[in-house]
Amino acid sequence: QVQLVESGGGLVQTGGSLRLSCAASSSIGGINFASWHRQAPGKQRELVATITIWSSTNYADSVKGRFTISRDNAKNTVYLQMNSLKPEDTAIYYCEISVPGKQYWGQGTQVTVSS
Repeated sequence: QVQLVESGGGLVQTGGSLRLSCAASSSIGGINFASWHRQAPGKQRELVATITIWSSTNYADSVKGRFTISRDNAKNTVYLQMNSLKPEDTAIYYCEISVPGKQYWGQGTQVTVSS
């Protein structure tokens, strides 16, 4: 069974950077669509960034210009580069990868930005 393994989360100061990775445990035959979501304590999960099969990207207004989503099909891995981090970016970050007929979710990785 395919699992998504997330890494790269942690504690960083305001203005710092982190790079999240989301790797599939086995070959998934190419990534059709992928996204990153986040959920802060007491809040609903929100969509942060998406990337399509044609590498078209889209971002939430709150992260536009600071976050970059990318993927490496050969490695079955999706990334989220986060720069200029703010305390309000503190949340658990989840990745999602879609392939034909299936959708996979990561277990989540904690990102904490201190002021």
